[in-house]
Amino acid sequence: MRKLKYWIRRNFGFSQGEVNGFLVLIGAMVLLTAAPLLFKWVTKSDPTSTDSSPSDKQLLDSLVAQLEAKQPEPTGRGQVYQLPVTLQPFNPNNLTEAQWQELGMPKYMVKRILNFRNKVGDFTYKAQLGTIYGLPDSVFQKLYPYIQLPETKPDRYSRNQGIAGSPRTAPNPNWTSNPRPRERFILAPFNINSADTTALKQIRGIGSKLSARIVKYRDGLGGFHSMAQVQEVFGLPPAVVDSLQKYTFVPKAYTLQQLSLNQANADQLKAHPYISSNVARAIVAYREQHGAFTSVEDIKRIKIIDQEIYQKVKPYLIL
Repeated sequence: MRKLKYWIRRNFGFSQGEVNGFLVLIGAMVLLTAAPLLFKWVTKSDPTSTDSSPSDKQLLDSLVAQLEAKQPEPTGRGQVYQLPVTLQPFNPNNLTEAQWQELGMPKYMVKRILNFRNKVGDFTYKAQLGTIYGLPDSVFQKLYPYIQLPETKPDRYSRNQGIAGSPRTAPNPNWTSNPRPRERFILAPFNINSADTTALKQIRGIGSKLSARIVKYRDGLGGFHSMAQVQEVFGLPPAVVDSLQKYTFVPKAYTLQQLSLNQANADQLKAHPYISSNVARAIVAYREQHGAFTSVEDIKRIKIIDQEIYQKVKPYLIL
């Protein structure tokens, strides 16, 4: 081995460490090359191999078939609902999991209904059951006449009004050719700069996390001066942005919370979402070297503030 290492060092100009690494690499390559052949030989010589034991293979196939048979029913389209031949009046707020299954609901749909009751609260009117995701219209229409709940929710719901996220049309028990008019939730546009999380959660697709994120970003800015700014909130899906622009607005007379260029320190400046740490320090340094700013436009003299940054931050700055 010493002679081999000496020969490699003399002919290739390797150091001692490089020679050791070279030998290890060669050894690994040899093992990787021989591994398939060795594995094939061991497999053939192993009496427990699946190739030499057809009975074991049949046993494994049987176990796989049993496991597949125990898999839960698919939750997508095509799920079979086996409703009772004779339906009885029922209150969806009182049924247990077992009673829902007796009514013909598959397990996954029962879980969705119970989760809705746990998170949103009891059903308050018939058509609300139809809003459960994945519940077929045909099944809902069969259940509708037997639901022991009011037809409508008069205070917040009315007929022939439209917004996104309205409940499904409630079928008339005496339906023949004309379906019952759709009941929809009425949401009047509101001021996004004064809205709290409760108001924002009225919009479909906005929950506790997104509403808190919108309020936090808005307050960090000092208020929105344009509805286009809602797109800057992290994690908002395009559909939610569209809904915000539809159901909220920025009032023309709204006064933004502004930072004083001549009084704010670097920490106060960099707390604004549009002002980075470098820009904040540059503003303070320029003010200390050249004196107080005479106009907001003076910050354009700072090299790292380009036109894009200036246009974004300008509404939030005063002298």
